[in-house]
Amino acid sequence: MSRYPLIADHGMVGDLQTAALVSSGGVVDWFAAPRFDSPSVFASLLDHDRGGHFTLAPAHRDVMAQQLYYPDSAVLITRFMSPEGVCEVIDWMTPITDPTPTDRHTLYRGIRVMRGSVTLRMACRPRFDYARADHELQVDGDNAVFRSPGATAYLQSRNIPISQDGRDVVGEVVLHAGDIAGVAFTVCDPDGAAPKPRTVQDILGDAWSTIDFWQRWVRASTYRGRWSGAVNRSAITIKLLTYHPSGAPVAAATMGLPEQIGGERNWDYRYTWVRDASLSVRALLDLGFVEEAEKFVHWLSARLHEREGKTGEPLQIMYRVDGDPTLTEETLDHLEGYRGSAPVRIGNGAADQLQLDIYGEALYALSEGREVHRSTGYAGWKALSRMLDWLADNWDRPDEGVWETRGGRKDFTFSRVMCWVAFDCGIDLATDWSRPADLAKWSRARDAILDQIMTKGWNEQEQALVQHYGDDAVLDASLLVIPRMCLLAPRDPAWLSTLEAMDRTLVSDSLVYRYDPAASPDGLRGSEGTFSLCSFLYVDALTRAGRLREARYAFEKMLTYSNHVGLFAEEIGPTGEQLGNFPQAFTHLALIMSATALDRALNEAREA
Repeated sequence: MSRYPLIADHGMVGDLQTAALVSSGGVVDWFAAPRFDSPSVFASLLDHDRGGHFTLAPAHRDVMAQQLYYPDSAVLITRFMSPEGVCEVIDWMTPITDPTPTDRHTLYRGIRVMRGSVTLRMACRPRFDYARADHELQVDGDNAVFRSPGATAYLQSRNIPISQDGRDVVGEVVLHAGDIAGVAFTVCDPDGAAPKPRTVQDILGDAWSTIDFWQRWVRASTYRGRWSGAVNRSAITIKLLTYHPSGAPVAAATMGLPEQIGGERNWDYRYTWVRDASLSVRALLDLGFVEEAEKFVHWLSARLHEREGKTGEPLQIMYRVDGDPTLTEETLDHLEGYRGSAPVRIGNGAADQLQLDIYGEALYALSEGREVHRSTGYAGWKALSRMLDWLADNWDRPDEGVWETRGGRKDFTFSRVMCWVAFDCGIDLATDWSRPADLAKWSRARDAILDQIMTKGWNEQEQALVQHYGDDAVLDASLLVIPRMCLLAPRDPAWLSTLEAMDRTLVSDSLVYRYDPAASPDGLRGSEGTFSLCSFLYVDALTRAGRLREARYAFEKMLTYSNHVGLFAEEIGPTGEQLGNFPQAFTHLALIMSATALDRALNEAREA
């Protein structure tokens, strides 16, 4: 058996401030606390030997596993089946809906035996601070405490006897049909008090309240279309990836997972990109989840207010979940990386890049929803207005682009497209809500951008809009948003020929590359797979072009590439495996967008 499970071989649980991954082998191999962007406690997904893990699974070797979510919830069930017996390990974290951050986070693991007898083994091997910090261990009966300089963890084991194994805790028990057991693993600050005593009934009872929370939340969705299961799972995933105290979604739960096995594209995605977060919030808003949008508006407004009176860009492209702009990038050379994919990075050096498209995504997210408009207030509007005034003077600059290239700035067409969107949405908002704005200046900028895109971004040989201005005719799947953003009509001849060029160059059996794999602009070695975000954007573009049969085929085929519990990483590799950080909010928001557009178009076609 491989030392590393497949990236896709995981479900995710979380409490709205952090998250953990659980493999179908019953191993928690990724968990950072107290926040998404905190140092890891378990990270064997990035180093099998050094990273640390929490394993709870049958000892029998001849066992089959099946993993699933309790319907419309974030409670994960891993069912183990063997000739001797059948049991379930139930993993969850209780949602923390308090508006203030907390340093105390508990991962619950419950066990039920349904048939026969099962010998269960447990191994709790935390490695604090990305496996850089040592810890002391004290075991007292069925409780244990791990103390490190930066955090303390408490283990409460019920009906599983435990013992000390060096600096780790292990346990083994034989359970019979009808037996239950439970474990609670709580991480807190170094001086945090021990959690209150829990019975096994207390632990398992909490699972039902967590199920109730998620099912009540999902019922607020207005989507009643064909793919409600996939849409609901994507909405829950985005919600799980949103830091509740601030309302800021992170791009993914993990760091360092490779876009190519053995390659160097191993980034830390546990931060809030203005682009990804804005589109995530817009996807939830389109499903009727207004509260999440309002919280993010306040977070975004706070970032704009922080820059008042300062020179430079109004927004950084990404932040920590609390709005801290410091994301110094470093490598963890003591970790071997997933299946030897090094370097393992924390922080993100792209934070200082210029990416002008983010203003378009931010305005696009704010352009829908009456409650969101009202929640910005007059001060919020003035901050947005100042941002657009700045953009009117700065849109015509080379930047690093949506794919965060590290090969130098260029005049990226997508950046211009989203600058056009920013002004278009801003003008509409100012007009609809009678807000003060320099509409003449914004209109001139919007019109100049469109003229420039259609002249400098157009390549006569390809008969298509291309990635950047200049002689290189590189196609770019980010431009698939053009019809959604209304820069060109979905059946404009220039757009249809661009879509046909993408069909020829970027599409492989409905899966879509970000750009021509042979013409990578990112300045890095190696290759990558198809980008799942782009595959769903392709569905959206096909839908709007009226190619509904192809759109439905591409959408339903993409669903077959999700993992066993409906989650997507960034990319799909050449053999169909999922690659990159996991699960990725970008992919799930695009799934929601394409599902809603395609379902609506199919309904309209049926009624025509």
